[in-house]
Amino acid sequence: MTVSDPYLVWMANKQWGDHGFDRRMIGAMGRHARILWVDPPVSPTTSARRRFGAARTAWPVLTELSDRVTRLTPIALPGRTRFGIRLTTEPLLHAQVRWALRRTGIVPFAVVATHFQGVLGRCGSGVVRALHGADDYVAGAELLGLSASQLRAQERRAVIKADVVTALSPLLAARWSALRGSPVPLIPNGCNPVQAGPHPLPPAVDGLPRPVVGLVGRLNARIDLSLVEAVADSGYSLLLVGPHDPHWEPRRLAALTARPAVRYAGRVPEEEAPAYIAAADIGITPYLDTPFNRASFPLKTLDYLSVGRPTVSTALPAARWLLDDLAGSGNGAQHCDGILALADDRASFVEAVRRLAGEPGRPGQAGAGPADMESARARRCRAFAAGHSWSRRADDLAAAIGLTAG
Repeated sequence: MTVSDPYLVWMANKQWGDHGFDRRMIGAMGRHARILWVDPPVSPTTSARRRFGAARTAWPVLTELSDRVTRLTPIALPGRTRFGIRLTTEPLLHAQVRWALRRTGIVPFAVVATHFQGVLGRCGSGVVRALHGADDYVAGAELLGLSASQLRAQERRAVIKADVVTALSPLLAARWSALRGSPVPLIPNGCNPVQAGPHPLPPAVDGLPRPVVGLVGRLNARIDLSLVEAVADSGYSLLLVGPHDPHWEPRRLAALTARPAVRYAGRVPEEEAPAYIAAADIGITPYLDTPFNRASFPLKTLDYLSVGRPTVSTALPAARWLLDDLAGSGNGAQHCDGILALADDRASFVEAVRRLAGEPGRPGQAGAGPADMESARARRCRAFAAGHSWSRRADDLAAAIGLTAG
């Protein structure tokens, strides 16, 4: 990267402290451009849990995070989603972005937004306005505590107004294509390839009988807890890693984590997540079949595979898309080379775990084969995941907005 590299204004859907899609894609987009990252606006009354470390202030804050990334934390009026007040949120957000551009002297090549408000403001002459659907925000309105009708109106305006529109899942790409009247390119979530080799064993795994089934990520209303319970009921050790939404199934989760063969590590630093995944024998993505989940592309499935761990997932469209890519055809096979299996009900989910991990409570059976076979399978997992790296996803997005020839 040189001083002549273009700038992108990245209107993020999550705060900088959240290590979801926005942060991961930005890490790879840095090869193509410098970034002015714009947090979602927060008010002085926004709770610390929702601020992800952002300063509590009545003024916008500019922070130089590196020679590649500058961060703007804009402010909003308290009650920014309420009728009347919410009418001020969008213009106030874009006024602060224009202030930051003047303050820094940045002339952006494009504005890339992962939420509707980010693409609806004035961008300046010649600036590409791009919208990337990192979730089906309308389908997730109830989960997010927002108005579905308000989001639907914003969605229509944003999808039609943007110069470039991309989406992370087949379902969302199809719906936005119909809304826009032209094809919307699919740019799914990716992963960061993880080098093979020994990982430090987290203390949480000490003494757990093999095989260990890992669930790494947010524990919230998107998870089908009955599938997780079924795995534990079948005698498998469970390793749960990630923040828990305190409003979601507190009693059931407490009962589950109280079992002798279940360990809950809580939230761990992002850089330590691969070690926790490596400590398990397989990973699971037990998502509920909901409209929001059907239009999503779970990060955890590729994260497991990138560490060399086979995965059992519910049969969401994104999981079927990965399975078809793995199989090299559109046959939607339920089981592909011991790497990825799809299942929905309790019995079939446990059976898929058994096929990939072996019988519970039998040391040495994890992977259902000798060490050299298991290593070969781990290599196949990593090789497949490498084809879905964030670097490749960033190349696709750079081409879509005209940064590269594609």
